[in-house]
Amino acid sequence: MGDPELVFAFADTVRREYLAVGFRVALHPQIDLATEPRWARQTGTFGSDATLTGELVQAYVRGLQGPVLGPESVSAMVKHFPGGGPQKDGEDPHFAHGREQVYPGGMREHHLEPFKAAVAAGCAQMMPYYGQPMGTDWEEVGFGFNKGVVTGLLREELGFDGIVCTDWGLLNDAAIFGEVHPARAWGLEHLTVAERASRALDAGCDQFGGEQCPEVVVELVRSGRVTEDRIDASVRRLLREKFVLGLFEDPYVDPDAAAETVGRADFTALGAAAQRRSLTVLTNPGGLLPLTAARPKLYVRNVDEAVAAAYGELVADPAAADLAILRLRTPYEPRENIFESYFHSGSLAFPEPELAEILALLDTVPTLVCINLERAAVIPEIAERAAALIADYGASDAALLDVSFGTSVPEGRLPFELPRSMAAVAASRPDVPNDTENPVFPHGHGLKL
Repeated sequence: MGDPELVFAFADTVRREYLAVGFRVALHPQIDLATEPRWARQTGTFGSDATLTGELVQAYVRGLQGPVLGPESVSAMVKHFPGGGPQKDGEDPHFAHGREQVYPGGMREHHLEPFKAAVAAGCAQMMPYYGQPMGTDWEEVGFGFNKGVVTGLLREELGFDGIVCTDWGLLNDAAIFGEVHPARAWGLEHLTVAERASRALDAGCDQFGGEQCPEVVVELVRSGRVTEDRIDASVRRLLREKFVLGLFEDPYVDPDAAAETVGRADFTALGAAAQRRSLTVLTNPGGLLPLTAARPKLYVRNVDEAVAAAYGELVADPAAADLAILRLRTPYEPRENIFESYFHSGSLAFPEPELAEILALLDTVPTLVCINLERAAVIPEIAERAAALIADYGASDAALLDVSFGTSVPEGRLPFELPRSMAAVAASRPDVPNDTENPVFPHGHGLKL
């Protein structure tokens, strides 16, 4: 929607709920640019537009931290510096096969723009990403170990003096869901844990995310490989923020106040309204929407029947329906290990058997299709044959039906383009926004009802 006021309201709501339960640092916002259509983590971004993302992150930081950082603030840990979007083949650097971050379009500076806006807004903390930059003048090691990026760029060039916390698991191998994953020390896999810690400290990081090995840092100082002055510099930053937040004067929360604050009805109502506004009408060729028939016969798939029953008469046979409502999610390629299965990567196109089943329904009955765009789906056939097509970003069934029946007004616009084919995706440049040839829908597309 591109609405800074809405983003501020969301972040302010988060601030009040976090304060109530004692959370004083938020590991967000995520302001990477969604420039590689296959990348799994686009769902956490504001889309592909650097200027808009910069405006929204400033509103987000103000909402979390307030006018100045203080006892009523939640510190914003902005991520992932210097922009985690341009991943080779869209693979994610949580995993070794996704370690490489590439800039074939020469757009490295473009990905920095939102982070400059975040620093200007006074964000308290910054998290570098795991990615290993390739083919640039930066050292080809993960950003958390990269002195040219953390000290040279973030601290010296951009003037950031807040806390830099590494992403999780840079030093030690770790068991996740019972499976051992290597430390994300890309480019430095050959080093010991102590050597990796020394490199991250030398790069300018203050805190190791997800690590529990303080003895490593103690031994680095005792052995003379890291100076006490270097550790003191990070300790000062960490303690300064705790004092500013008031944690030493008042570290406790009121359980009764927390119970009254979290999940307040007005907070929930704001979220429900935002879901409805965010829905994005992609096609409506025959003017199907908004639906005007009184209690039409509905065939629904992937929709809660109890919710749909409030809007029409449900039928089990699509051929007997006046309208079908079908909810879909962006396709992905399942991965074998449990942790990686949560990262929806790979092809954006439905495999042939599933696509054939979808198109058969669309040919049987006029069908309203709503697709959840956690990534940019390749759906030209569905777009052509659906009676109407809506994109959502996590909206409820009730939100979809309210918009479809004209109770609420959709205002959404696509945060990234929708490619025409996987060949177009493969030919695009990972660091360049909206770079696929002849997309089905361009960035910013969204119809009014």
